[in-house]
Amino acid sequence: MDAAVNTKKKKFYVIVSVLALLTIIVFMISLNLGVVRIAPLDVFKTLIGMGTARDELVLIDFRLPRMILSLVIGAGLAVSGAILQGVSKNDLADPGILGINAGAGFMVILFIYFFQGSMNSVSTLGTFLLPLFALVGALTAALMIYVLAWKKGIDPVRLILVGIGINSGFGAAIIIFQLKMNPQDFMQAAVWLSGDIWGANWKMVSVLTPLILILLPYAIYKAHTLNLMSLGDQVAAGLGVNVEKERRVLLFTAVALAGFCVAAGGGIAFLGLVAPHIGRRLIGPKHQLLLPVTAVIGALFLILADTLGKNALAPTSIPVGIVVAIFSAPYFIYLLIKAK
Repeated sequence: MDAAVNTKKKKFYVIVSVLALLTIIVFMISLNLGVVRIAPLDVFKTLIGMGTARDELVLIDFRLPRMILSLVIGAGLAVSGAILQGVSKNDLADPGILGINAGAGFMVILFIYFFQGSMNSVSTLGTFLLPLFALVGALTAALMIYVLAWKKGIDPVRLILVGIGINSGFGAAIIIFQLKMNPQDFMQAAVWLSGDIWGANWKMVSVLTPLILILLPYAIYKAHTLNLMSLGDQVAAGLGVNVEKERRVLLFTAVALAGFCVAAGGGIAFLGLVAPHIGRRLIGPKHQLLLPVTAVIGALFLILADTLGKNALAPTSIPVGIVVAIFSAPYFIYLLIKAK
């Protein structure tokens, strides 16, 4: 038994190390690439404070904040999806598919429309309020889904169908307010809602990164509870778990992660679906190991998608959400077929 546990731990450390190394490699490549190409040596000089003014502007002010946000948003959405799948016992659960992202996006659009006036001019106070509004929208969507999907318990198929309906409803409401915007803001909102790292500056990094980095360790702390709840409500209750209380806590954690990620990354769908599935194939279903692996996979996936989106059709930039969807949607269809 001990030998099996040690083997599993060794496998976990190897997988995390390889994924982290790949993430660092993609991160370094992304620093070099873009509309303005910067040689690796110049990147190094700039990072130690010996670069030119142009390189410092491109790397420090524009490129680094976006890349850091890509990492934390990828990790946050991936872990959010893993929690939702564990709590609902539904392999198709994802904050984008269920409408949680759409609820957060709706509240962000309302905030921009009523309090900021433009997508281009978010105030310093607005940067702090955006995550709060996104959280309220995500919680509202999650509450609606939970209430409408509940019928003597949460049926996995019913959950997905209700989530798709809520997603469509919030999508329609978003379009109503988009149509009231000026043409430039309309286009920016459309790109952001498709999944785009928006407002990529150090203010947004300083606000969102601590929030997400607080929730990620808490989610891992709750991994044992997730393991028990995956066995079913009756078994979990028999093992001493307060099922309804823990379900609410875990759902709040997943929804908060998704809401905060939407505030900066827009409606990136499928990442929270695919990353946990890849994680389970690599390390198995035990959440103490699955959640950290899933977080690193999500971070790697999103920064890779962002790098491809910025450079595939340069100087035109493809929203990162579209790149994620191109690679993830076929897997979602495969899961639907497999689930019959």
